[in-house]
Amino acid sequence: MKTKRLKSTAVSSARPVSVVTGGAGFLGSHLSDLLLARGHSVVAIDNLVTGSTDNIAHLAGNPDFKFIKQDVTEFLYLAGKVDYVWHFASPASPIDYLELPIQTLKVGSLGTHKALGLAKAKGARFLITSTSEIYGDPLIHPQPESYWGNVNTIGPRGCYDESKRFAEALVMAYHRQHGIPTRIVRIFNTYGPRMRLNDGRVVPAFISQALAGKPVTLFGDGKQTRSFCYYSDLIEGIYRLMMNDGPDAHLPTNIGNPHEMTMLEFAEEIIKATGSKSKIVHRPLPQDDPKQRRPDITLAKKLLKWEPQVPLAEGLESTIAYFRTKV
Repeated sequence: MKTKRLKSTAVSSARPVSVVTGGAGFLGSHLSDLLLARGHSVVAIDNLVTGSTDNIAHLAGNPDFKFIKQDVTEFLYLAGKVDYVWHFASPASPIDYLELPIQTLKVGSLGTHKALGLAKAKGARFLITSTSEIYGDPLIHPQPESYWGNVNTIGPRGCYDESKRFAEALVMAYHRQHGIPTRIVRIFNTYGPRMRLNDGRVVPAFISQALAGKPVTLFGDGKQTRSFCYYSDLIEGIYRLMMNDGPDAHLPTNIGNPHEMTMLEFAEEIIKATGSKSKIVHRPLPQDDPKQRRPDITLAKKLLKWEPQVPLAEGLESTIAYFRTKV
């Protein structure tokens, strides 16, 4: 897909204009689809370090969609109005942020600063995708937004955890000092089509191994827990948060699926769903790997009237179908 220069990004002023950083990524591309379907014009910005134009190729030629290849840590300038800034840019898998620790810290700090600067200049509403990783290896279960976390700042995951924690602090500073209408969403494990096959997260790892008939690699004893939210549920929750005008909408909000399962149970579910004959093998648990992770979504239910709708079996069916075309 041909990239567009910054000076040629004018979109129809009759529609609300949304800027999506990380717009060629797994979640950013799905958000772009939803925004276009709901009447927005979309400007997607991505440096394609972890994103791919394959995720937005179907939008080529759409007059209400523009793509800019740019690092969000650089100065952002767009001609014309901007109504919403959705800051999705960031490496988001262990492999990515372990290989790109400095870039991860820069996009969480400098990138968030530049995206907030754009929102301030345009008088736009701003949303940042934070993460359940800010809770670290939690000592409280499930994790409510009021929990401050248990994070190893100098561990191998610290570059990601701290980039998001700093980003949240910066967003709140802009909200308090400049009066920018901001939103903070804390995303828990999400899965679905357009995930990268080799991104290191558990869903593509288990599915790709099972489809190839290779051993499914389980770290530790498999008793650590996670919960998985299908991408369409997550994007709907994020959209509702951005559009919410409640007095507390600027405070962090968990979006995820509270259905919790062990990694061993999840591996067995993947093997069953793929019809694979793969066996499960165990490897040492990575440093600082959380023992349990489940969102408390009481706030999202109350504030957004939101909770996940897609059952795991249904979500896995479409996700596995997507990965069959990639293996």
